[in-house]
Amino acid sequence: MIDAPRPTPRAPRTRVELITIGDELLLGFTIDTNAAHLARQLASIGMHIVQRTTVGDEADQIARAVKDALDRTGAVITTGGLGPTSDDITMQSIGALFGRSMRLDEAHLAWMQERWTKRFNRPLPDANRKQAMLPDGAAKLENRHGSAPGVWIEDDRGRWVAMLPGVPREMRGMLGDTLLPLLAARATGGTVVRSLTLRTTNIAESLLADKVDSMEGGPLGVSLAYLPSIAGVDLRLTVKDLASADADAALSAAAARLRARLAEWIYGEQDTDLAAVILDLCRTRGLTVGVAESCTGGLLGARLTAISGSSDVVMGGVTAYHNDIKRDLLGVSEATLRAHGAVSEEVAREMAAGARRAVRSSIGLAITGVAGPGGGTEEKPVGTVWIAADIDGDVRTRLLRLWGDRDEIRQRSAQWTLELLRQGLGSGV
Repeated sequence: MIDAPRPTPRAPRTRVELITIGDELLLGFTIDTNAAHLARQLASIGMHIVQRTTVGDEADQIARAVKDALDRTGAVITTGGLGPTSDDITMQSIGALFGRSMRLDEAHLAWMQERWTKRFNRPLPDANRKQAMLPDGAAKLENRHGSAPGVWIEDDRGRWVAMLPGVPREMRGMLGDTLLPLLAARATGGTVVRSLTLRTTNIAESLLADKVDSMEGGPLGVSLAYLPSIAGVDLRLTVKDLASADADAALSAAAARLRARLAEWIYGEQDTDLAAVILDLCRTRGLTVGVAESCTGGLLGARLTAISGSSDVVMGGVTAYHNDIKRDLLGVSEATLRAHGAVSEEVAREMAAGARRAVRSSIGLAITGVAGPGGGTEEKPVGTVWIAADIDGDVRTRLLRLWGDRDEIRQRSAQWTLELLRQGLGSGV
């Protein structure tokens, strides 16, 4: 199935442009997750995306975007437009740009026919024959994850285009299986583009910047980007054009300085989920968790149980949206509800204690608040949330004044409750 191009002795191209193809991307019906994955993977072998372009399923748009990118960098990766339908015209458009006619790859057609027969117990649809048509002189890039082959096409000046499917599962598989090894073999410069991300929560971006800017020792010596999200602010450290060992050393030194300065707020690295950090802490200390949720409606429990192996820590939970459930299942007293209202520190405390009793756990977490868009008052506007963490009877509470739409308020509530527990367990990274 592989018909990969041989590495050439030309000078390596470390700057590449990405062109994502599809009307669904332009119209916003499909979110482009491929670009971020490509950028990270290319950086690991010393290449980086310098420009991204999105075009629709129009032959002239595709050809124009690829031509402009080739003129700038001579190295282009495209995603999308390799399927069997009439709007999948990437190969034909780029083939024409290179002056190549289309030819039938008999081996690929036979492979697809066998695959369809074995997998679906029926003949290959005629529409799929299109996926066996390749530009003359182009090389196949193996796709072990779908029917469309990837394509590598190169001119006599060493300018190239690598075409990958738009389906994320197929694109990621092909990138790792075939394209990255090919590009790594061609890249002889010996340098890398490498990043390290430190994850923080419970601190504003501007305050983080102030603390970093006031560190002793001067600049970090690496690029630093602040990436705010609902979960918190990620600090992404990046180095470029260094040998692998030097890049690792520079990132390690910069990260150590940030950890020393920001230890209170850093909970992990790279893609670490705070829920996973909590589970590891509890597992190490032999603690179990129960949750009681009102405005988040089970979101906190879902965060915890989304992590594989969480069943040895998470005992269960109660979605106590109505006051009767808070009273009958969690033991929140009627007097407390009448005196303070459902969104109050007192109710959050009793909900957390009730969660511990209900599922017989050592830790109870609770959330009660106004997620909006309605239901707010002058005293308790939308975004008012009380959270509580009861650790064997030692209770921590916090009043949150959150912002955003309903979904954002609910997600922030869950994240801050996990952080409240992390603080209560005395964790630092």
